[in-house]
Amino acid sequence: NDFANYKLYSSKLDALTKEMDATLAPFKIAYYEIEKKELQQLDSLNAMKQQKAIQDAVIQKNNLLLWLSLGGILIIAMALYYVNRQLQINKKNLIALKSTQSQLVQSEKMASLGELTAGIAHEIQNPLNFVNNFSEVSNELIAELNEEKQKPANERDLELEEDLMNDISTNLEKINHHGKRAADIVKSMLQHSRTSSGQKEPTDINALCDEYFKLSYHGLRAKDKSFNATLVTDFDPSNPIINIIPQDIGRVILNLINNAFYVVDEKAKQGINGYEPTVSISTKKFGNKLNIAVKDNGNGIPPKTLEKIFQPFFTTKPTGQGTGLGLSLSYDMLKAHGGELKVATKEGEGTEFIIELPIQYTK
Repeated sequence: NDFANYKLYSSKLDALTKEMDATLAPFKIAYYEIEKKELQQLDSLNAMKQQKAIQDAVIQKNNLLLWLSLGGILIIAMALYYVNRQLQINKKNLIALKSTQSQLVQSEKMASLGELTAGIAHEIQNPLNFVNNFSEVSNELIAELNEEKQKPANERDLELEEDLMNDISTNLEKINHHGKRAADIVKSMLQHSRTSSGQKEPTDINALCDEYFKLSYHGLRAKDKSFNATLVTDFDPSNPIINIIPQDIGRVILNLINNAFYVVDEKAKQGINGYEPTVSISTKKFGNKLNIAVKDNGNGIPPKTLEKIFQPFFTTKPTGQGTGLGLSLSYDMLKAHGGELKVATKEGEGTEFIIELPIQYTK
């Protein structure tokens, strides 16, 4: 009976469960639909949130790029302003530097001209003395000639009159010669002092070297009576009249001569027994080149100094006695002529500077 009751109870329970499932089925379906919609809405909401996040990220990125661009433009603008300002400053500095360089070049030129002045005065005085002396003698001869001519015809000495006329004529030739000599010295001075025309002229190199050699020596002697040196010249007689810018080459020659006199004088002041300061200048033609050599028997140039001598503003002279531009300018002037400046030296024995110029013949 218990088993039969259990089966009956179980059967009723199954029937009741099925009935309840049937009753609840619509509600379950409705619940599942609601849950599905909620899930869809949640997915849609998440998608919208993600899209908004992406949009916000894009906006932030664009804003960042915008600010970076503006910052870059600002930096570029500031850099351009700085560069432009530096260019203006550099331009002003360059103008000032060129002005200073021109002043230094002029200073160097005037310094060498100052050294020449006393020599010019000495050299020009000699021909002027001759002119004055021959003029006075000629006046005396003319007076004597007039006195002879005023005598009665039978007392006049015609042979004496002829001699007097010849003497006067000779004196006039000498006056003319020495007058031209003085004019040449003045011309040389003016050529040295004036700005180079840049035009090449037919020039006698031997005469140019001899002129500046004497002027430099007498200029130093006028400033310092104790200064003395032996002058040696050896000019090649076959040297042609060549085309050069005489002002430029004259300044180069003068600078080398002045330097040579300076170093032999410095060595002489050391009181070396038996030392005789000597400076020589020579010219020599080698094929299509012309060499001008200025040699001294000074102390020579030490190796450390030798490698710097052509650098602008380098000088071994005491402060105030040299600009340090002489050799540098000389080097540049010779380069402009297609020439070179070479140096050979031996410590304790002396130095030789050699100017090497290409020969350009005049027609």
